[in-house]
Amino acid sequence: MTVPNYSCVNSNNVAGFIGDHHSTTTIPIAQLLGVYGYAQLHRYIKRITSASQLGRSLYDEHGEFPYHYIITNWVFLSNKSAFRNIVGNFTEWAPDGQQLIIDSHLAIWRNKDNQIPRSQCSENCLPGYRKVLRPGTQICCYDCVLCSEGEISNRSDSENCIVCPSDKWSNEKRDRCIPKSVEFLSYLDAVAAVLSILSILLCLVTVVILLIFIVFRDTPIVKANNKNLSFLLLVSIMLSFLCVFLFLGRPEDVTCMLRQTAFGVLFSLAVSCILSKTIMIYIVFKAAKPGSSWANWVSVKVSNSIVLLCSSIQVIINISWLAISPPFQELDMHSYQGKIIVQCNEGSVIAFYCVLGYMGLLAALSFIIAFLARTLPDSFNEAKYITFSMLVFCSVWIAMIPAYLSTKGKNMVAVEIFAIVASSAGLVGCIFIPKCYVILFRQELNTKTYLLGSRIKGLTK
Repeated sequence: MTVPNYSCVNSNNVAGFIGDHHSTTTIPIAQLLGVYGYAQLHRYIKRITSASQLGRSLYDEHGEFPYHYIITNWVFLSNKSAFRNIVGNFTEWAPDGQQLIIDSHLAIWRNKDNQIPRSQCSENCLPGYRKVLRPGTQICCYDCVLCSEGEISNRSDSENCIVCPSDKWSNEKRDRCIPKSVEFLSYLDAVAAVLSILSILLCLVTVVILLIFIVFRDTPIVKANNKNLSFLLLVSIMLSFLCVFLFLGRPEDVTCMLRQTAFGVLFSLAVSCILSKTIMIYIVFKAAKPGSSWANWVSVKVSNSIVLLCSSIQVIINISWLAISPPFQELDMHSYQGKIIVQCNEGSVIAFYCVLGYMGLLAALSFIIAFLARTLPDSFNEAKYITFSMLVFCSVWIAMIPAYLSTKGKNMVAVEIFAIVASSAGLVGCIFIPKCYVILFRQELNTKTYLLGSRIKGLTK
């Protein structure tokens, strides 16, 4: 096949090849031809100098001629004409820092304010947001996503959000970490105010009942139901209403220890008194029959011993609790977003449930014995009232446990306070209000003759 303008017949040897103007194409060809020993004339050409350039080569190290570029700003007018506006130049052989010269003030931009256009397709992300790149696009195209709760970005175009410290939370704009709000059942809380007023009123009612029993302590109805136990029971209930205030306010290590131990001991004392009264009612009724061996057990020492024994067990449980793993103040920073819950950690959960369990055992025994003795004669009818009081007491605390476990923070404290107030009110209402009614308004029933008559009727049945 004939190639135009080329013949290798009757010709001298090839001296070399003249490459393309650009090194990007000639260098690979030169490397390939070098294998066969052919020169590349480009390396000779780049040694040519010019007197006007003070001996500087006209070509760079790659054998390419360095250009002097003029930077032009083309301006298109509304009449479809155009003109060019020279705004700078690029001189490759100039000293560093002077190669590129642009006067941006000479440029005319095609927008209303003649401002330099931005080479991005998205607006800058404000503080509080982070950049999220759009899939399959350039890095200048992104979306601005609001930082998650608990995170902030405090500068524009942030790529990542900063997590706030554990004791702080992000504000609404997500540009600043602010201290978390501290939550506990304070005295100024609406629920706490209602419970406090209710506790004070019920405590005053208990004090009035105690005064009534003291004034009428020599009347048959007070004597028939062991007035000393009644006084002790009323005092323990009154203190139970007042111990509510240990649950209010900011929890501290001291108040955390006092609130549970005071509550446990006072309630156990009250239920021990009720258990002792119930047992003594049953013993007195059995001892009233002729020749009964129960007469030896009818003694103040027996009733006092029951109260002392039952209360001492609860005291030992509480002392062991405080010695091994006492309650303490705890800061819960994770249950609620943006809040620090100041609460009491019970220390030993087992000890806490032992306190509740023992109190429940005393209440259950009192309920069972009172229920069995509810049919006794009218002079011993306190067993019926004790039955109702223990029914209310047990119902309140059984309902309280799931509610207590399902809540946190100040709601948990409010549930426990409500259980204390409701159960204490149940004891006062069921046991003492009927007696006060008889003492104050039915004095004809508060006589020895009436009580003995009811007793004789009951024994002859």
